[in-house]
Amino acid sequence: MDLKIFLTIFAAVFIAELGDKTQLATMLFAADKEVSKWTVFAAASAALVLASALGVLAGSLLSAYISEKVLTWIAGVGFILIGAWTLLRA
Repeated sequence: MDLKIFLTIFAAVFIAELGDKTQLATMLFAADKEVSKWTVFAAASAALVLASALGVLAGSLLSAYISEKVLTWIAGVGFILIGAWTLLRA
């Protein structure tokens, strides 16, 4: 395993998830005094692992048909559009 790539991906995903709706929803579940915090942690972790697995699978399948450069452009344009849409709705 390439540690530099691992740390880059870890940092990018970690920063992207901070303050995200996923984290806020997890905090709301954990705030319930009757719910086990370990259950919340396990369920949220499993959901993020599955979502990440789907992302890796989709990226692997797409890369067989579309070049990495085109995928990077598509992702970049997608992020810009989401950002613009968020600003317009604010």
